[in-house]
Amino acid sequence: MSIQINRITNANVYVDGNSLLGQVAEAQLPTIKHKMAEHQALGMVGTAEFFAGIEKMEAKLKWNSFYRSTLVKCAKPTQSVAIQIRGSLETWENGDKTGEVPLVMYLKAAYKDFPLGMFKQSDNVELESNLSCYYAKMEIDGVAVMEPDVLANIYKVDGTDILATYKANLGYRDWE
Repeated sequence: MSIQINRITNANVYVDGNSLLGQVAEAQLPTIKHKMAEHQALGMVGTAEFFAGIEKMEAKLKWNSFYRSTLVKCAKPTQSVAIQIRGSLETWENGDKTGEVPLVMYLKAAYKDFPLGMFKQSDNVELESNLSCYYAKMEIDGVAVMEPDVLANIYKVDGTDILATYKANLGYRDWE
């Protein structure tokens, strides 16, 4: 029996369709945190928690220098941007690379701050942008894994909107 290991060691970032190759030092994507509502009642031996939505999603981009076109976007908190992070997901077995497929992350977000940087002698400037995310999607080899869209009230897992019945119960018929 061999062990399968998946690895991703590099990526490229795109903002509004423009490649930022060589400009982003790090990209920290949102963690999808499920809100859990506590429930306890008479006769229950304990307390349970149940899904009640998702927490706010935040991302962070660390830049390796100043780039005017990017800074202009950072300075507009009322304008969202489409971010795409693309990587190559490698599969290794018995020391051999046995596969390689695209991993693509999509975000719709707005910049929360404008980085002016930190300067140190003989060091590259350090800049970081924080983003508030409204939409996220993860695709592996062209197949969607998960896709929460807070503003459209959609949360898809493996292509199925897990909120579909909830929305139908509320009378919304035009969500799809």
